[in-house]
Amino acid sequence: MLPDRKGHFNGFGGRFVPETLICALDELTREYAKARRDKNFIHQLDYYLKEYAGRPTPLYFAESLSRK
Repeated sequence: MLPDRKGHFNGFGGRFVPETLICALDELTREYAKARRDKNFIHQLDYYLKEYAGRPTPLYFAESLSRK
């Protein structure tokens, strides 16, 4: 089952976190919504996902394996 547009699952809420984190999560949601419209942010995010998170996995020339 997937959540609806508001992140709710049927009649249940979508955030199962301590109440003290709600304000911080709301702020994070607002700032990410702004950032994802910024081309420089998207470019940096793509770079870090590729170089550090391995998404998508870059091709690697395995020289020793290729000789075999």
